Amino acid sequence: MEWKMRKKRRKRVPTERTTKHSKEQEQDGEMSLSGHLRELRNRILACVIVLVVAILAGLHYAPQIVQVFLQMGEGLDYEFVYIAPQELMLQYFYVSFLFGICVTIPVLLYQAWAFIRPGLKKSENFLFLIAMIFGLLCFGAGACFAYKIMLPFMLYFFNTLSIGSGVSAYISVQNYLSFLLMVLIIFGIVFELPMVSVVLNRLGLLKVSWMKAGRRVVIVVIFVIAALITPPDIVSQITVAVPVILLYELSIFLCSVCEKIGHRKEDPEENENERE
Repeated sequence: MEWKMRKKRRKRVPTERTTKHSKEQEQDGEMSLSGHLRELRNRILACVIVLVVAILAGLHYAPQIVQVFLQMGEGLDYEFVYIAPQELMLQYFYVSFLFGICVTIPVLLYQAWAFIRPGLKKSENFLFLIAMIFGLLCFGAGACFAYKIMLPFMLYFFNTLSIGSGVSAYISVQNYLSFLLMVLIIFGIVFELPMVSVVLNRLGLLKVSWMKAGRRVVIVVIFVIAALITPPDIVSQITVAVPVILLYELSIFLCSVCEKIGHRKEDPEENENERE
């Protein structure tokens, strides 16, 4: 009986050390969560600050940027007008806002990578960093290609359609800038084709064999689109179509390299399993 009473008393003794330890663990867990939230808040705040500063800087240079775009239509006898009192000012804000976004996107991607970096492997961090840099370069190359080659061709082509029609071109500044900026963004996205292809290939959603099998169809479609949006001469069509075809071929090459690397990593694992 005495032994049973002692046993019961031992069970009733409160374990203060364990309760304190559990409370400390809970506090540590709460601190880690609050620390992550503070880090996320600081990184978002940094992106917002960069966006605001970039928009203000873009607003300062917006008249010069708009003038650069307007000069592209000077040789085409375009007469630029604005049909509302606030239209030109709103275009300055529009251009400055896009300028701010272009400046902020690299900072936003870096902040996102820095936030998730501790939870990724070294190989994943490396791939994310390479994809981020390569994606930005591809978008910039696409925008430059559109500005230097595509836009002059397209403006010339649309202008030739009105020759002999007796219709004068009085173009709204808003419509003109919206068209130019839309083309720049579209070609920037088109030049992301290699990076998107590699990502889809790594996810198993796109195979090199599919891309090779559909190569002829893709080339024909590219030349048809190039013929529709360029002046009716073979030089213009080739100038537009060849870079896009090269992007497609580059996508096939990069995807094939990724598949070979993946097979090399799988072969040693299969050999080890066979030995076991």
